[in-house]
Order: sequence, then structure tokens, then C-alpha cells
Amino acid sequence: MSHLISLSADRRNVSAVSAGSPAASRVRVSVIVPCRNEVNTIDSFLDSLGKQDLNGVDWEVVIADGMSDDGTREKLKRICERDSRIRVIDNPMRITSTGLNAAIRSANNDIVVRMDVHTEYKADYIRRSVELLTRSGAASVGGACIARGTGYVGRAIAAAFHSGFAVGGARWHRPSHEGPTDTVHLGCWRREVLEQVGLFDETLVRNQDDELNLRLRRAGGTLWQSPQIVAWYYPRASLSALFRQYFQYGFWRVAVLRKHRVPGAWRQLAPAAFVLANLILVAAIILPGIVGHSFPPWLGACIVSFDFMYLFACLVAALVAAKKDGWPLFPVLPFVFATYHISYGVGFLVGVFYFFRRTSTGTDRECFFTELTR
Repeated sequence: MSHLISLSADRRNVSAVSAGSPAASRVRVSVIVPCRNEVNTIDSFLDSLGKQDLNGVDWEVVIADGMSDDGTREKLKRICERDSRIRVIDNPMRITSTGLNAAIRSANNDIVVRMDVHTEYKADYIRRSVELLTRSGAASVGGACIARGTGYVGRAIAAAFHSGFAVGGARWHRPSHEGPTDTVHLGCWRREVLEQVGLFDETLVRNQDDELNLRLRRAGGTLWQSPQIVAWYYPRASLSALFRQYFQYGFWRVAVLRKHRVPGAWRQLAPAAFVLANLILVAAIILPGIVGHSFPPWLGACIVSFDFMYLFACLVAALVAAKKDGWPLFPVLPFVFATYHISYGVGFLVGVFYFFRRTSTGTDRECFFTELTR
């Protein structure tokens, strides 16, 4: 893939945005938001958006609604009537990638900032994102995904979210990380860069963010994370919901792998390898009685030993997370870690079976999980 176009002319420092200097009038920002059936959260999101420090910035908000039928659309209509800078457009495909692309194509401004409904933002989130993007010349910038759980299990899920053991050391889960990364939470881009790499892949229901970031990096762009860009994400509040979410992530990761023939990061293969090893162990126990052949004893011993090591690692990681986020969370944390890993691994293996027997990705989005979900 060819390198990204030169952007040196856009590397001007816009730290004067909040000061209302004449240079600020040249900063034009479009906020894009995918949304569907968010009647219970849209008010808090719009409240967070309304608190943004955007003095002197030309801005608009484009909300791509996935044909909401729970009252969300009516709330958005009332907001649009009060503020002409907020527009709602249709997303008839009802998935995130198509909604984001529709919003980008409808946007009028030079800089694009993505925001999601299930996230709360610090008042300077947009301003900090724009400043860093224009100062650094990066292809995309963002902050860490900081989890705020609700309820006992939700708080445990949030605590594990920031553990390197749960996510393989992904930098975008570390609020203190400053520097290059392989992906960023949400994102802030120059529109011309998005158009050059082809926007989001609309065949993907999940993992469209990581896939776009992989293309940006392969095109020679840099992704930059800053702890000054702060947003708080509300994760799932139950193990079953977490399992469904990460099963989908693992499943759609295979579609990205098939497209690029390389993973976005090698850590993404570890959960599938763990699940596959245990499936081999089960086969070693069951199949000899069926086919009359036995698996090598050393293979089963190796897998059992590895499982004991994994259990020990879960307990250690739970101790570390509980020490930081509260000892009452310790009993459930090993189960949370296991849910992160096993759901992703199972989803990945199902994805391998599904995607690699297909000859085309043109209708991938029609197969599973077609509802726009966070």
C-alpha cells in the first residue's frame, strides 16, 4: 500500500483553540456518532457533548441513527430542532461501520472526531484531540479507553479491562500510555486521510476500528495515544454479556485476518491457541475409545500443566487487580479473566471455520451480529 499523503502543512499548533485566537476560526471539526436504540443513554451522552470546551471552533455533530425504534429518534429530533449544528442521518444497514461512513460522507469539516453514546467525555476531549492531531501529524490520535463499571460484576469487568493479563498488554487499555500504539480508542483524523485509506470496511460488523487502524499503519501512518485525551467507557455488567461481546470480537477478528493475511497484533491469537489446546486435550480423552488410537501421553500432560499455569496466572492477576480496585472484587475476577479469554478464543475458532470456507466477503455482514452494538 502506498504511503499516506504528506500532511506537513497541517501540523500547525492549535493550542490557541481554547483561547479564541484568530487561528481558531480555521479549525473546523465534525463529530461523528453511530447510534441505535439508545433511549436510556442518549441524554447523558448529549449532556457530556454539551459540556465540551469548543470556544472558537467551528463544529458540527453528525449522528448516524440505525433506524432506532425505541424513542431515541424522537429525542434526537428535539435536540436537532434546538441546535442546528446537530444533524441526524439514516443508517439503514444498522451496523457501526456503515453508520460511521455515512456520517463521514455527510460531514462538512476538515477534522473528524468519533464519539460513542456509551462513553462519557472530559470537557476538553475534543479540543485535546484536535490539538494533538494537528501538532503531531499522526494519522489518528486518541486516549486510553478507561472503563467505569456499574454493579459488582461490572466493576470487576472494568478492573480486569485494565489488566495486561486480560488484554495482552494492549496499550490503549493503559490510561498512562503516551506515544505510538497499534490502535486507539475511538479516534480523531483528518478527513483526507480517512478518504485516502478508504474509510471503514463495511463488510465488518465488529473490529472495524482495528481494521482501519491496521490499514493506517500499513500505509505508513502513526497512531498516537495521549493520557490528556480522557474518556470513560461503560463496559458490560454481566459475564454473559461480556461473553457475547468478546465472542463477536474474536469471530470478526478472523475476517480482518483473512483480508490482510496478518493479525493487527500477535497477542490477538493467544486466546484461540489456548482454547484450541484444550479442545485437543478433550479429543485426546474421548477419541481413543472411538477410533482405537491413543494420543501421546506427553501431549495431554503438557496441556494439563499449561492449564494449571493459566489458573495460577488468573489468581495472580486477580490479586493484582483486586489490590488496585478493591478486595471484594477478588472472588469474581478469575472468572472475568477466563470469560475474556475463552469467549474471544471460541469466537475466533468459530470465525476460522466460517470465514475460511467462504469465497467472498461481500456478504459477511449478513451472517452474524448485524445489529449496531457498542
